[in-house]
Amino acid sequence: MTASTAQSEPTYRVLEFSQLDGWVSDDHSSAFRTFLNTCADMKDPDWSSLCAVAQTEARLQTSARSFFELFFRPVLIEDGAPGLFTGYFEPELEGSLTPSSRYRFPVYRMPPEARTNQPWFSRSEIEANGVMSGRGLEIAWVDDPVELFFLQIQGSGRIKLSNGRSIRVGYAGANGHEYRSIGAELIRRGTFASHQVSAEVIKNWVRRNPEEGLDLLRHNPSFVFFREVSHVPAEKGPLGAMNRSVTDLRTIAVDPAFTPLGAPVWIEKDGENPMRRLMIAQDTGSAIKGAQRADIFFGTGDAAGRAAGRLKDPGRMVVLLPIQRAYAMAATDIPE
Repeated sequence: MTASTAQSEPTYRVLEFSQLDGWVSDDHSSAFRTFLNTCADMKDPDWSSLCAVAQTEARLQTSARSFFELFFRPVLIEDGAPGLFTGYFEPELEGSLTPSSRYRFPVYRMPPEARTNQPWFSRSEIEANGVMSGRGLEIAWVDDPVELFFLQIQGSGRIKLSNGRSIRVGYAGANGHEYRSIGAELIRRGTFASHQVSAEVIKNWVRRNPEEGLDLLRHNPSFVFFREVSHVPAEKGPLGAMNRSVTDLRTIAVDPAFTPLGAPVWIEKDGENPMRRLMIAQDTGSAIKGAQRADIFFGTGDAAGRAAGRLKDPGRMVVLLPIQRAYAMAATDIPE
């Protein structure tokens, strides 16, 4: 959804679980385990009480579906914009802790002055003026500037070293410039039609056109800096906005102005591969704005990236809220 999409005041409508398409067929236990991963970080009393109940239910091995149906009510929150689902993933790059003829492109920590002087230098200025050189700000070096660019878009990823070890990096901050879509720029130039553009198409075009490609990447003045987060075990997902590992195909990024972080969310994604699944809102994203907007986490690596990059589907999302909160919010929509 773009900033120009018209939005109205949000409305709240309590639904029955029978109105959720495919509800009874989902693996509620998987969603329940994902909910437990972050619910202890939810500080509002109604959420913390439910988390304590969930932890008890987990020890007693109570039915996960019964837990959600007993303590929550589905709430459809709408703001006038249509539902839209996209995907995101954790990239995996080839890299080294030392530079070489192959590994020439640095992954940078954030310089202190970039935090206090916003906006700081643009992408093209950072790459041209040597402001980062000789300061020991490199976390690692990678072999592909295109993959590094998309690592910055995703905000986190893994760097696979030649000795078989991997390090994980996460978002540390940015230079304060507004993000510009290079896909939209290719459409504006007439290089591709809108239905042709995907992450893979963009990557392939940049590699086939190296000089024009690097110039295209610099069309986006935003530049992201990283921090090492290798304390997160390799078998777990990257850290989301709640500073906990996210879960493949159970975590979504949402707009916290409408959906509380940590809340269960039922999604009914249409399109080529329909999805009916209970997700947990554990992440956010700069492009995720609106009550009916979500980004689905697909996992780590190339296959996850291809699946995430193809996704742009309609549908609806329904937030599961504690019962009293659900009815209180719906009551605000009752006309006087």
